[in-house]
Amino acid sequence: MRYLIASATAVALFASAPLLAHAQSTCSSDGQPQPVALVERFLSADCERCWAESTAHTPGPTALVVDWIVPSAAAGDDAPLAAAATREALERLEQLRRPVPATTDTYVSDVARPASTPAWSPLRVMAGPTVNEYRGTSISLGRKAAAAPRRGTAAADYRYTLLLVEAIPVGTEGSTAPRNLVRNVLQGAWNQGTRLHKGEQWLWKESRSMRVPDGADASRTHMVGWLEDAEGQVVAAAQSHCPAPR
Repeated sequence: MRYLIASATAVALFASAPLLAHAQSTCSSDGQPQPVALVERFLSADCERCWAESTAHTPGPTALVVDWIVPSAAAGDDAPLAAAATREALERLEQLRRPVPATTDTYVSDVARPASTPAWSPLRVMAGPTVNEYRGTSISLGRKAAAAPRRGTAAADYRYTLLLVEAIPVGTEGSTAPRNLVRNVLQGAWNQGTRLHKGEQWLWKESRSMRVPDGADASRTHMVGWLEDAEGQVVAAAQSHCPAPR
């Protein structure tokens, strides 16, 4: 598929990335509705027709939706959708204990903060402008001081996932549904808090520069993130909003 394969035009656009940095604003999840469900759609890189088919699951407006392209074991880089496939898609399927799909698979998780969880400020994701093919990104979580663990007490273990995704409009290369195509992935664990403001909050934070891969339209990228507890329950989620360049 032409859209999913890097082109000379895309490379030329990336060469002018410093100019793009002046037109692209910082994107964050501040003020955005908190998702109540996470919908992960997996497409096999072997299945070109799957890109054009209508999705079996129609997410509601409060759902956070991401699309993973799963690498092909048989065709490798020669698979029709190989240019957009990520090895992290295989890792995510393993985390979910799902088999590698021959065509497509959809997994839906409720975003449910346990009653025993202390009051947190909302999960926050953000990204700065694109500069030389990279965006500075972060994911963070604050907690009220009254709910923070006592000094010397280990906090609960959580796994965070931060995704750089590209919003694909309906009709792009024949897609019949809007998609949030996973372009880059950062995962890690939080197991202890760091006091950000004494007496106010307890904060976990991870910052990283993430590359916008060849073939992706940097102006359509934004951030998606979620937090899972030790049992794999999604307890918080967020996605950024990128204002249109002025």
